[in-house]
Amino acid sequence: MCRNHPMAQLLATTTTTTATPPCGLLTARASASSPGSFLRALPRSRAMASASGADAAAAADAPPSLLVFSGGTAFNGVVEELKKVTTQVAHVLPVSDDGGSTAEIVRVLGGPAVGDIRSRCLRLSDESTSEALSVRTLLGHRLPLDPSEAKLEWYQIVEGEHVLWDGVSQPYRETIRAFLVYFHNEILRRSAEMFCFTNGSIGNFFFAGARIFFQSLDAAIFLFSRVSQIPAESLVLPVISTNDRLTLGCELWDGTIIRGQNEISHPSNGRKEVVNKDCNSCSALPSRIKRVFYMSSEGSNLLHEVFPEANRTVLEQLSKVDCIVYAMGSLFTSVCPSLVLRGIGEAIASRSIPKVLLLNGSHDRETTGLPASGFVTAITDSLNRTYGDPDKSLKNLVSSVTVPLNIFSANDWRNHASYHLLALEDGNIPQISPKDYVNALLVPKGGQIPLDIKNLASKGIFHVVTVDSIRDGKTGIIFDPHSLIQALTNLISDRRFVEPDLLTENVESVC
Repeated sequence: MCRNHPMAQLLATTTTTTATPPCGLLTARASASSPGSFLRALPRSRAMASASGADAAAAADAPPSLLVFSGGTAFNGVVEELKKVTTQVAHVLPVSDDGGSTAEIVRVLGGPAVGDIRSRCLRLSDESTSEALSVRTLLGHRLPLDPSEAKLEWYQIVEGEHVLWDGVSQPYRETIRAFLVYFHNEILRRSAEMFCFTNGSIGNFFFAGARIFFQSLDAAIFLFSRVSQIPAESLVLPVISTNDRLTLGCELWDGTIIRGQNEISHPSNGRKEVVNKDCNSCSALPSRIKRVFYMSSEGSNLLHEVFPEANRTVLEQLSKVDCIVYAMGSLFTSVCPSLVLRGIGEAIASRSIPKVLLLNGSHDRETTGLPASGFVTAITDSLNRTYGDPDKSLKNLVSSVTVPLNIFSANDWRNHASYHLLALEDGNIPQISPKDYVNALLVPKGGQIPLDIKNLASKGIFHVVTVDSIRDGKTGIIFDPHSLIQALTNLISDRRFVEPDLLTENVESVC
C-alpha cells in the first residue's frame, strides 16, 4: 500500500501494542479447602497490586476499568453516560446475531455477524467535530424498507453522490468508500445470490467489506474504531475472534431445540422482515430455556454442537478490570452466548471484584416468569457449562471438576491464579457458587421482574440496589442512565467486594 494513500496515513497514526499474556490474575495461594480466603487476598486490580506510595494513590484516582457482557441494543442507552465516568471499558459482544441486515450479509457472504459490534462502535464514536458527526451519521444510516428505493439509495452512496457524504473530508471519504465498493464487488461476484438491500445498515456493509478484505474480524473492528475515532482505551471485543459464520442454538426444558438467535428471541416464521423487538409481539416459547450453545453452520448435520474458543483478549481483560458487568437486555441470546465458552467462568470466578447483574425492567420471550434469582441461575449455569457435553461442563454446583489446563499453555496456566486457587492434589477444583459469578444486583425501580431476596440470599447474593428508572415507550421500564452509572461507580469503590466477608444483606436505593 502506498504511504500516501489515506488508508496508510490512517493506520500509521496508531501504535502497535503487545497483548499481555493471561497470567498473574492472582498472586497469593490459599489452601484448596478455602477458596474464600484466597479471594480475600486479592488486590483491587493488578495495577493496584503493583503500585506503592504515590503510584498507588495515582492508581486509586484513575478511572475505573470495566468489562461489560452485553448485546448490541439495551446497554447502548447508557454508553454515553458511562463515557463521562470512564472510557476504560471492554465491551464484549456476541457474533451470532442472525436478524435484520446482518442476516442478509451472512446469507450471501458468510462470516460472523457484526451488527451488535457495529452498533456499539457507533455509540462509542467521536461526536466532538462536525466531521465526526458526519461520519457517524453515514455509518449509522439505514436504507429504506422498499427494496427498489433501498437499492437506488445504495447506488448513490457507493458511487459517492449521496448527501450523506457532505461534511466528510476527502481522506475519510476515500477510505470508507473503498470498503463499501469492495463490499459491493463481493456481492456482484456471487451472481447466484440476489442481495436484498432493504433496511440495510451502511455501517454493517462497511464492516463486512473490511472483514472480507483483511480476512480478519479484529482488523475490521480496528479499522472501524479508527474511522469513527473511538478512544484507544475503549475496546470492542467479539467474544469469539473468528472469520467464520456462527449459529446460536438453544435447548428448552421440554427437549425442543431451536436453531438461530432470531428464532429464539424474535421469530419471523421464515419471513424476510424487519426484526420487531417488542416482546409483546412474539409468541411464547413452549418451555423455558435450559441452555444456549453453538451449532454447526456447515455440512449436513446442522444440529451438531460445536465448541469455539473464547477470544483470548477477553480472557486477558477479565484478569485486569475493576468490575465485571452482565448488562440488561436479552439474557439468553445477548449475554449467555459470551458466558458458555470455556475459560470465561474460570476467569470470572478467580476475581474478587464487583460482578454486577443489571436486571431487566421487564420480561421478554426468553425470560417470561423468571424472578431475579432465575437470572442469576441462568448466568451461573452458563458459566459453569452445567448442561450439554459433560466433558465440557464445570459441574461446580454438583461436584468438583478437572482444571482445564488446555485453556492456556501449561506454563501460563500455572502462573494463572485459578490454578493456585482451584487445583487440588488430585487435579480437581472445589465448588464455585453463584456468588463467585454475581455478587451484586442493580434493579430498576418499578421493574416487572420479581425480586426474590430470600432466594438471592440463599445463593450468597446480599447486595441489591434499587436504581431510579424511566419509562421507555417501546420497552417499558429501563434504568435512568445517570442513576445507573452512579450506582455502578459506588459499587466499584466499595471495599466490601475486595473483602467478601463484609458483604451482608443490603437493599438500598439510588435515585
